[in-house]
Amino acid sequence: MRRKTFHLAMVAAAFGALLAVSCSQPKPVEMADTRAADEAAIRADDADFAKAASAKDLDRCMSLYADDAVFLSSGSPAVLGKDNIRNVIQRMLVAPMQLTIHVTSVDVARSGDLAMDRGTVESAVTDKKGKTTTQTSQYVLVWKKGADGMWEIAADTSANEK
Repeated sequence: MRRKTFHLAMVAAAFGALLAVSCSQPKPVEMADTRAADEAAIRADDADFAKAASAKDLDRCMSLYADDAVFLSSGSPAVLGKDNIRNVIQRMLVAPMQLTIHVTSVDVARSGDLAMDRGTVESAVTDKKGKTTTQTSQYVLVWKKGADGMWEIAADTSANEK
C-alpha cells in the first residue's frame, strides 16, 4: 500500500510541476499595429507610380513590382513575372496617354505583411488629330511586404468600366 501511495504522490507532483511550468510561459509579444503607416506608404507608392508613368520612367514604375508578380487585364492572358510585366508597362508608357489614379481604399492586414489597394484609373489618350478619348478602369492591387520592409505589388488587375 505504501508503494501505491508513493506512485500516486509522484504522479501528482509531476502533474503539478508540468502545470506550473506551462502556466509560467511568457505570453507571445504582440506585434505593433503598423496599419496606418503601411497604408500611408502604399498610398505614397501609388502616387509615385502615377508620377513615374507621367514621366515615362519605366524603371521607377517597375521598382514597385515583386519579381514574382502577376498582371491581369481584361481580355488578355495573365502576365507572370516582373520581366514580362515590364513589357506590358513599357507598351503602356509609349502610348500618348495621361493617367490619373484615384485610390478608393487601402486595406492592410493586421499581420502587416499583405494589403489590398483599389480604385480607378482614368487614361486620356490624344490621337494625332488632337481628339482626346478617356477610358476609366477599376483596379485592385495586392501588395506584400518584402524582407527589407518595403511594399511590393504582388498582383495587379484591372477591368474597363465600359
